[in-house]
Amino acid sequence: MNMNKNLHNAKKEKNDEFYTQLIDIENELKHYKDHFRGKTVLCNCDLPHSNFVKYFQDNFQELGLKNLLHSGYNKENGDGDFRSAECIELLKQADIVVTNPPFSLFREYVNQLVEHDKKFIIIGNQNAITYKEIFKLIKENKLILL
Repeated sequence: MNMNKNLHNAKKEKNDEFYTQLIDIENELKHYKDHFRGKTVLCNCDLPHSNFVKYFQDNFQELGLKNLLHSGYNKENGDGDFRSAECIELLKQADIVVTNPPFSLFREYVNQLVEHDKKFIIIGNQNAITYKEIFKLIKENKLILL
């Protein structure tokens, strides 16, 4: 009940930050461990305290990562927006992107990943499959749902 209250408050305040629990990240990413070996991973919607960043820092050696990059939006001065030139440069360095992007910018976010031909694992709202841009990617087998 309390979680619903938090989600309703976030919607009302137009706050689409949603922090994914570490256990949920571990349970999902354990299926992709071989895909990370020797790769540069970017968490480009994640401040340093993010559970995605924590997961990759804690498992850096076990996963055999080449590098871990992360950036996140800072409301105070706008730095860290995934659309900024600096963050796009980080995106160009990445082999795979793993994050929980802002729901209100989901279409734009996925479009950027596709435009830069990036592999990605992202968490999104199930309703996103009804977006014509997203549905087209599913239909073309460029995006799969899990």
